[in-house]
Amino acid sequence: MRTIKLICENECRRLDVFLSESSGLTRNHVQKLIAQQLVTVDGKVITKPSTPVKADSAVEASIPPDIPLDVVAQDIPLDIVYEDSDLAVINKPQGMTVHPANNVYEGTLVNALLYHIKDLSGINGVLRPGIVHRLDKDTSGLLVIAKNDNAHVELQRQIQQKECRRIYVALLEGVLKTDSGSVDKPIGRSVADRKKMDIVLYGRNALTYYTVLERFKDYTLVQFELKTGRTHQIRVHAKFLGHPVVGDKTYGYQKCRFALDGQLLHAHTLMFTHPTTGKQMSFSAPIPPYFEKVLNTLRNKHT
Repeated sequence: MRTIKLICENECRRLDVFLSESSGLTRNHVQKLIAQQLVTVDGKVITKPSTPVKADSAVEASIPPDIPLDVVAQDIPLDIVYEDSDLAVINKPQGMTVHPANNVYEGTLVNALLYHIKDLSGINGVLRPGIVHRLDKDTSGLLVIAKNDNAHVELQRQIQQKECRRIYVALLEGVLKTDSGSVDKPIGRSVADRKKMDIVLYGRNALTYYTVLERFKDYTLVQFELKTGRTHQIRVHAKFLGHPVVGDKTYGYQKCRFALDGQLLHAHTLMFTHPTTGKQMSFSAPIPPYFEKVLNTLRNKHT
């Protein structure tokens, strides 16, 4: 059994929310730990996930050993950009789901990781070993993977504290008039469709910065930088701007003039501090060929 120790910096947050956001554990996992009386606040066992946590409170969670892993390792090609004893940086292709879910247990990034990488952190359980943050299935680009629990906790902390920079490139429908700006709108489950995310008053704060890289007749190439990491954040904020991501049938147009298998959204640059050495790390992944092909087509027509 291992223990996670944390200090709450903000006043009166829900225990399950604080512990999930600060540790990298899923909220469901945290709630199970609380139900098993494995979480304490200032030394007192807490049994309700909704219990508010005061500033400067000491929160501890005891995590039992994982059950035997039941997700199979698969020899799936994997673009490992960087790897050491603590972490790996992966360039995920479009169309690959990050971890098993919804009865999909094969063909995911986790299946590939189990084959190619010897050690993975166990904080997120048997279905999501090593997964610090995620990308949508049809979003390509860079992810950092933790190979031990200490690295996982520190990388998760950097993301939560906005010390990790995640920069994306997307092609948007229409011509975005402003050269740069930000969208600061809360994101939560859509009232109309629970499978979708939307800008809602009760949602979690979400902040995205954007800069125009290139304009075409009917499209705009834009750089986005996440300051928070909400589900579908860029796609929802792009829709809010009135310029959804090209190829995004969930938040954009059903019809697309290009033959695409998903949205033109790519996690281009990832920057963070190495959890052990303290060295500043920076990685970039080139725009995928199918994305570059669309841009070249637009450039040729533009000129």
